[in-house]
This record gives sequence, C-alpha cells and structure tokens, in this order.
Amino acid sequence: MICASLPHLSHVFVFRSPFAHRVKDMRPVEQKDPGWKLFGKVPPREGPMKDPKKIQKEYETKSSRAGASNPTSPRQSVRKNLNFEPLSTTALILEDRPANLPAKPAEEAQKHRQQYEEMVAQAKKRELKEAQKRRKQLEDRCKLEESIGSAAQTWNQEILPNWSSMCTSRRVRDLWWQGIPPSVRGKVWSLAVGNELNITHELFNICLSRAKEKWSSSPAPVPENDAGSSDRESSLELIKLDISRTFPQLCIFQQGGPYHDVLHSILGAYTCYRPDVGYVQGMSFIAAVLILNLDTADAFIAFANLLNKPCQMAFFRVDHSLMLTYFAAFEVFFEENLPKLFAHFKKNNLTPDIYLIDWIFTLYSKSLPLDLACRVWDVFCRDGEEFLFRTALGLLRLYQDVLTSMDFIHMAQFLTRLPDLIPSEQFFQHIASVHMSSRNRKWAQVLHTDALQQGTSVRRH
Repeated sequence: MICASLPHLSHVFVFRSPFAHRVKDMRPVEQKDPGWKLFGKVPPREGPMKDPKKIQKEYETKSSRAGASNPTSPRQSVRKNLNFEPLSTTALILEDRPANLPAKPAEEAQKHRQQYEEMVAQAKKRELKEAQKRRKQLEDRCKLEESIGSAAQTWNQEILPNWSSMCTSRRVRDLWWQGIPPSVRGKVWSLAVGNELNITHELFNICLSRAKEKWSSSPAPVPENDAGSSDRESSLELIKLDISRTFPQLCIFQQGGPYHDVLHSILGAYTCYRPDVGYVQGMSFIAAVLILNLDTADAFIAFANLLNKPCQMAFFRVDHSLMLTYFAAFEVFFEENLPKLFAHFKKNNLTPDIYLIDWIFTLYSKSLPLDLACRVWDVFCRDGEEFLFRTALGLLRLYQDVLTSMDFIHMAQFLTRLPDLIPSEQFFQHIASVHMSSRNRKWAQVLHTDALQQGTSVRRH
C-alpha cells in the first residue's frame, strides 16, 4: 500500500543497502602537513628533505637580523648553540636560556650560581658525613670481629678445657653475658644444658628409624584435632605442616632447603622418644636454632634435655595449673619492677598468657631477631628459666613508654609482633636493670610460694 502510493520512493527502500559502499573519489588528495593518524604516522609531503644544519643556520640568520634592528648588550646576548647537555639536573641553573627566550639578568645568574655552589657544598658535606659513617661502621665491625676472635680463643684455650672448674667463675659469667662467640656457642650450650637424660647417639638413631617407619606406614596426614590423642606419635604428620613456617626468611628449613630433612628428623625422633609429649607448635623453632649451632645427634640430645626442664615441660604438656603458677610469679616481679606499666596492663585486662606463651614456647627464637635470640639463649643456658621471665621484663621495660600510650588491642598486637630492629645493647641494659627480687624473695622462692597457693608443685633440678 505504501509502496503503491509512493512509487517514486519505492526503489529507495528496496534497493538501498545498509552496507552501501561510497564511490571512491579518484581525485588526488592534497597532502597536508605531517601529522599522526590512529594507526601510524601520516607520510610526509613529497619533496626534498632539508638538512637540519641548514635549518639551524637559517634560524640563526633570522635571529641575527632581528638582533641588528634591536641590538642588545653583551650581557644579554644568548648562546646560539642549542645542543647543550648539562652534567646534572642541578647544573641546569648555570646554563644560559635557549635563544628563543629572554636572556638571564646578571642578578639572576649570580643568584643561580650561589644556589649551585650551596648545593655542591651540601652534597660534599653529606658525602663526607656518609663516608665517616661508613668508616665508623667498618671500624666497629673490625673491633667486633677482633673481640669475637679473642673471646673464641679464650673459650677454646682456657674455659672449655677446664669447664667444670671455671664455668661458675665471675670472669666466665661476665664473658657469658657479653655473648658467646658463634664458633663455640654450640659446645657451650651442650655443656650448660647437660645430658641428664643420658641420651646417646645410638638412641637417637633408634628413635629416628622408628620415626621413618611411622612416616612410611602412615602417609596420609593426620588432622590437628588428633594431636592430643593417647598416641601422640600421630603428631609426626603435623611436623610437616609446621616446618614450612620455621624461619621462612632464611629459606633453609623449608622443602628443598639444606636443613629441611635434619629438622624433620630431630622432631620426628623426639615424638618417638617422648610419645607422651608428641609434637607441639613452637618446638620446630627450638630445634632449628640448635641445628644451626650443633651436629644433628648433639642437637637432638640438647633439644630433648631442654624440653625436659620444668618450665618447658609445663608449657609443652599444656599443664594449665603450672602455667598459671609461672604467670603469677611473673606478675609479682612485673609489679615490682614496672608498677606503672603493670597498672596499665591491669586496667586494660592484658594478662601475661597473651604474650608470654609464644615467648616461652619458642624461647624467643620466633619473636626476636635470630642473632639477638641466640644471645638470650646464651644467658638462658647459664641462668635457667628465670632468665626467660627476666628477658620478658626487659622487653616490657624497653618499650614501656610506647606501651603505656596504647589500648588493649594495640598492646596485644605490639607484644605478639615485636619490632624487627631491636637495639641489642640497649635491650640487654634493660634486662640488667631488672631486679629478680621481691621482698627479699628470689624467683625460685616466689614460684614455690605461688605453687603452694595454686595447689601444684614445680619440679626442681
């Protein structure tokens, strides 16, 4: 109907295609100036290319003609060569301006020169200061290495050969406090910890063989909630889960690392040696520190004897009543040494178990930088469990001003994740300032009194 009524328009609708092609204009298109299009550069106009030097010369000729009609003083003359390359960005202020900009006034040029000279002087001063700092660090490092070498010689030649007679002398105790040289640290730890359990290398090999049999016979992982069952050897599989989290920054205890199998062997052998204890989180850090300082079998012997100490056994067997006894004794000395911080903790209901458990379980090896943790271990092997709680008070004393300005959440976060950089000498000065005496009672007496009040008994050596 529509097409019939409009015959003159029907051919438009019937034959018009939405994809109709435009007739290409065959006339030559005049090339515009060089420019850019979406997918490439527009080709330049046809014609001979001018030499850049010729263009520069023409520009300078025009500038000189303009300058003849409007002469300037020599001071205002501009540098014709635009292809300059300053030595540095700070030297830009000494450069003349390009020819197409007004020249610098003499006052501005003088000001820029003074600024440049000041910057050069400051840079030289900073470099001199940094060089002096590096020289001081090098001198301190050399002195430290000399003192470590001298101390190692003293330990090797005088103390270790006469251990039983010299280990309790004042001189040795002072050397002990300063830190045991790494080369003799393992030997001193072994002697200080002792071998009350009379573990031999043969016994270690027997326990290790049994652990390997256990691994081969039970390849499937054991759920964590089965770790507290009567068969604590089932915690062998839990070891694999925890080793990967042991000193991850060192990358030596993880799968494929040089000490992965050694750590796995010691922890596995211990779960077979003490199935009543099994494996508990935190043990891997203690074993790892021992591995770094001792041979495998000796590390196992020291590890088993360390965990047999009353404090460690109370924590690793999760004896709640004994753990509360230790916490109560700690709070006695906390209030004695840091009354202001103690009151702040009480006000915010921050109890010792929130931060002490992790410190005691790993003997600070997880919480402190490794070199500092080893120094704590040095004195711990000398003084026993008391030093662990003295170290805790030293940490609280070191960060007392920071902690008193925090609320519960921030205090808990701070104490469970200590700063990465802790000044060792300052830290040990704070530990030395802690007095482990309350109303003329020493640590052991306070602990015994609290144990009686709690209705528990603490095994003493």
